[in-house]
Amino acid sequence: MDINVLVTLLTITVVLLSVVIIAMLAAIVIVLAKVNKIMSQIDAITDNLASATDWLSPVKVLNHVARLFRK
Repeated sequence: MDINVLVTLLTITVVLLSVVIIAMLAAIVIVLAKVNKIMSQIDAITDNLASATDWLSPVKVLNHVARLFRK
C-alpha cells in the first residue's frame, strides 16, 4: 500500500474521530444543562411543598384558630 494513501486514510480517521468526540462533548453539556434546570425546578417544588406542609400542620392551624377566637 502506498504511504500517501495510508496517511490520507489515517487523517480521515482522525478527523472523523475528532468530530465524534466534539459532538459527544456537546451532547453531554446539553444534557447536563437540562438536568441542572430540572433539578432547580425540583428544588423549588420541594421548598414550596415544605412550606405548605409546615403551614398545614395541625398544631399551627389550631393555634391560628385559637388566636381568632381569643381576639
